[in-house]
Amino acid sequence: GGGTGAGMGTLLISKIREEFPDRMMATFSVVPSPKVSDTVVEPYNATLSVHQLVENSDETFCIDNEALYDICMRTLKLASPSYGDLNHLVSAVMSGVTTCLRFPGQLNSDLLKLAVNMVPFPRLHFFMVGFAPLTSRGAHSFRAVCVPELTQQMLDPKNMMAASDFRNGRYLTCSAIFRGKVAMKEVEDQMRNVQNKNSTYFVEWIPNNIQTALCAIPPRGLKMSSTFIGNSTSIQKLFKRVGEQFT
Repeated sequence: GGGTGAGMGTLLISKIREEFPDRMMATFSVVPSPKVSDTVVEPYNATLSVHQLVENSDETFCIDNEALYDICMRTLKLASPSYGDLNHLVSAVMSGVTTCLRFPGQLNSDLLKLAVNMVPFPRLHFFMVGFAPLTSRGAHSFRAVCVPELTQQMLDPKNMMAASDFRNGRYLTCSAIFRGKVAMKEVEDQMRNVQNKNSTYFVEWIPNNIQTALCAIPPRGLKMSSTFIGNSTSIQKLFKRVGEQFT
């Protein structure tokens, strides 16, 4: 009947929090959407679990079923995406976000450093995530991609795994993780361009709020990839959507 992820998950989080209050807690939380499944109680479970995530999680990567579905339909041109197709996208993002924990790197090498760079206030720890290049399951990307192209695709609102457009809010902080043979200078130039072009979408009271990390080891089947983590005020659209379904 549903509720295992939200109910059991948040119970575990609060128990772990009690036992190990000094540990960082990161969750990958899937926000339900009527487009993907029409279980009546989904908005209720999601709404009831948000309180626990606000209080007991240190970083929550919001993954939105509606956005995943739209990416599969629009970008990957899949007529009727299965859960396997949605999970393929989620696994790519999870792999990208945890790159710095698994491989040697300079930035965000553990969850604490990621939180220090990304969370300006403890309760504002809900992140939007994005990934590039997007390929469907079983299909390999044969096109050569370059850093500007990766950056553009990664920041495109259509390719965000949370169905909220960053142009409706402002970024507090962001982090971009590039994998493969990438020159640090090229990445930093691109990120500077992004910040200059979109300066209105970044809060001015946090200077240098785009972090970049490089990892020389690309994911399987790709020469180069990038993962984006953004702490944007537009994430409220997700919660509003679930709140409207709740009422």
